[in-house]
Amino acid sequence: MLYSKIEGEGKPLLILHGFLGMSDNWKTLGTHFAEQGFQVHMLDLRNHGRSFHSDEFNYQVMTEDILNYCQFQKLQNIDIIGHSMGGKVAMFLSANHPELINKLIVADIGPRYYRPHHQGILEGLNAVDFALKPERSEVDEILKKYIPDFGTRQFLMKSLYWKEPGQLAFRFNLQVFNKEIEQVGIALPEEAHFDKPTLFIKGGNSRYILDEDFPAIKKHFPKAEFATIPNAGHWLHAENPQLFFEMVMNFLKT
Repeated sequence: MLYSKIEGEGKPLLILHGFLGMSDNWKTLGTHFAEQGFQVHMLDLRNHGRSFHSDEFNYQVMTEDILNYCQFQKLQNIDIIGHSMGGKVAMFLSANHPELINKLIVADIGPRYYRPHHQGILEGLNAVDFALKPERSEVDEILKKYIPDFGTRQFLMKSLYWKEPGQLAFRFNLQVFNKEIEQVGIALPEEAHFDKPTLFIKGGNSRYILDEDFPAIKKHFPKAEFATIPNAGHWLHAENPQLFFEMVMNFLKT
């Protein structure tokens, strides 16, 4: 069963993080949504955070994980937010099980194919040798050689934890990511379709959703609406959480 942090009472709202992320990334926003009358379920996807590790890692099994979670929690008529890879999972789930979903919100990802583009990040993560028992500051120094952006490193360092006294480790399953990285960019199947209210929110500085992607998005999601957070990149919900929150609430409340 997937690990989740549940907050609030009311209509179920699931939040799915992106690749190499975890439910903790959504802690503050999750609290705000809970204060608005939602029962917020912030999930760790398989091979991420505190959820189980598995050699299987693709959208089919991740979709099944969410479906099993909803059945276990007896959740129906849910709203769902997915960022990046989590947005792809939410798209697959909505297309395959539309009866489960009320409204879909996708943050900065489209249904198209994306070439593997995390090579530098994976190189940096693989360069960390935990057998040498590095401190957090030493892990950061190693990552810096491959990942100059401070924000990206901070995001990755959130998955560091003390496996045992004096022994750090990453919570995510790096071995499987090395083997299955192609799976992260897989496109939604041609016939995939979800005709309930859908909101795509893109970062104004991000290249993940382009104007030329809109027709394909509309083909899969005919009721799609589009919104942009100006001056934000791929981590739009972290860069401008207030505007992201307002856009989501306006959509969910109408």
